Parts: sequence; structure tokens; C-alpha cells
Amino acid sequence: MKITPTKLDGVLIIQPDLFGDHRGWFMETYNHSKFAKYGIEINFVQDNQSYSAGKGTLRGLHYQLNPKAQSKLVRCTRGVIFDVAVDIRKGSPNYGEWYGLELSESNKTQLLIPKGFAHGFITLTDDVEVQYKCDEVYSPELDGSILWNDPDINVTWPSNMTPILSDKDAKAPLLINANNNFVYTI
Repeated sequence: MKITPTKLDGVLIIQPDLFGDHRGWFMETYNHSKFAKYGIEINFVQDNQSYSAGKGTLRGLHYQLNPKAQSKLVRCTRGVIFDVAVDIRKGSPNYGEWYGLELSESNKTQLLIPKGFAHGFITLTDDVEVQYKCDEVYSPELDGSILWNDPDINVTWPSNMTPILSDKDAKAPLLINANNNFVYTI
């Protein structure tokens, strides 16, 4: 397993070891004790999977407020996405900054997104499946979102097409107006 830090503290690129032969391949996508050896002490309690039919489907930017904030371990198991994490911890030196990378069924890369970050992705192919682990169960009353094209965040989405959005995502507030109880601590 290879773990690479990003420019955003706590957001990690995880590349599982892949073992293959004439039959195909095998990889371990999560192992609590191996993650702990790298200092990742997260107890995942919920697995989610989404399917997006069309290229250009944008989901996000989403988060869940304290006291039920979620860390996520995200991977794309079918198709290709551009996955994004945004630091929304008030007082953080990286507040409002984003990091993005391509996750796909072929690169098998995962992105670990800790509490205090918003998450979103856009599909770069048709027929996309995304799976992610969460360390807290979904609580609709604590659900939060930020407008995908907030000019203060200025995510450079890798597509010049009009994204396919849910009503919720199309009407999400800007970061400055979003309900956000995350505070940066050292």
C-alpha cells in the first residue's frame, strides 16, 4: 500500500497493492491494522455506493456537520471521476482550498477525506459507480452542501460541459453562507 499526502493536511491518496496473475487481480482496499500503521485511526461504520448514468454528472460539494461529521474513503469501481476535497475548517491555513484527482476503475486509487472537508465529484465517463466508506452514519438533519462552482473556492472541474446536477446541488449555498461548524485545531 502506498499512501501519499496532498497539499491539504489529512487528505491522502491511497494506492492499494495489486496482485495479479492469469486469472485476474486481487487488492485489499481497506485493512484497519494496516491503516493504523500509517497513523490512520478511523473506524468505518457505513459503506455507500452511487451510480451515475451520464458523463458530466456532478455530485457535491457535500459534508455532514458535527457532531456526526464523516471521514470518507472514496474509490471509483466503474468508469472515471474527478474527485474533489475542499477544506472548510474555519481558521485553517488552507480554508477554502481544494484538491482534486482522477479516480478510476483502472488506476484503483482511493482518496481519504477527513472530517472538516466537503467532498464532490464529476463523472468523466458514462456508467460510473463510486463506493465510499464513512466513519459515521448518515444523519439527514446534519447534511450540508456548498455550491459546486463557488467562485471563492474556484474548483477547476475538468469539463467544459454543463454539469448534470440534483436540485439540492444546484441550489446549494456559497461557502461563506453555508452552515458550517468546523473549526481548525492544531
